[in-house]
Amino acid sequence: MELEFFDTPQPFLDATGDLLAAEPVLGSVIASVTERTARELTDGRDSWVEVDAPFARWWVAVRDDSGTVVSAAMRTAPFKPYPTFGMPMADDAARALAAALHERGELLGGANGALPGAEVLARETARLAGGEMASDKATRLWEATAVVVPDAPEGRLRRATEDDAELVLSWFEAFHAEADEQAGREPDHTGGEHNTLESTLVRIREGVEWLWELPDGTVAHLSGASLPSYGVSRIGPVYTPKEHRGRGIASYVVGELTRRGLGAGHRMCLFTDLANPTSNKIYAGLGYAPVVDMAEHLVIA
Repeated sequence: MELEFFDTPQPFLDATGDLLAAEPVLGSVIASVTERTARELTDGRDSWVEVDAPFARWWVAVRDDSGTVVSAAMRTAPFKPYPTFGMPMADDAARALAAALHERGELLGGANGALPGAEVLARETARLAGGEMASDKATRLWEATAVVVPDAPEGRLRRATEDDAELVLSWFEAFHAEADEQAGREPDHTGGEHNTLESTLVRIREGVEWLWELPDGTVAHLSGASLPSYGVSRIGPVYTPKEHRGRGIASYVVGELTRRGLGAGHRMCLFTDLANPTSNKIYAGLGYAPVVDMAEHLVIA
């Protein structure tokens, strides 16, 4: 078993392409984030410099004894504690990754991704640092191969425009705080995606952010549907302000975006917070089925 580290996205994509193509749903987060970073660098911009993280971002490919890439992980999250995100990974590879980071003096504050590898990585990191590991949030990755779209509520679905950017950014921020509240956790305003007006405009220009507009012109809902990576598009975030909930908007929009994606030949997936039974029930009703359980772990040194 060998770990091969990369500090730029394209060589990593070149090395792991066969794995990401073979497991595109399991690798959807790594693929989409890495491809977005590659596009950004090609355009002459690097949002990582805005993060001011105490380490250089990296990607890693895990090779077996024959040299075949069998797993991958990355540390590119632009928010504290700057956790890794990993695909399914053997225990020995997770422990080797923890040791490699420890040897180079890089304190890993958290590990997210597929179980049990993410937990093994966090637990071994904590052991080497003389600290403790704490489980933070359990999530589930789902895929729909067919979808049942409910009846449409009053209004229309439209792509977000640049004029909507400030609203979309504010809803990105509200989504993370209210998701914690709905799951019974104290809202963490330092976690979640690091979004800026510029990064929001990039997503809008890519055409991946969708809004539901009521007949009177009021915007009542936001859903994202990522650009396909290795044929997979991921739904999220899904956010409805409190005053517009209970009308079936989110169910319809997610169902409709899923239907469009499947119709275009894409595989469609999304994540849910296992502490939020409402969203899990809604997506299961639309036709989504569990793929793998994941979790976020903290390392307390």
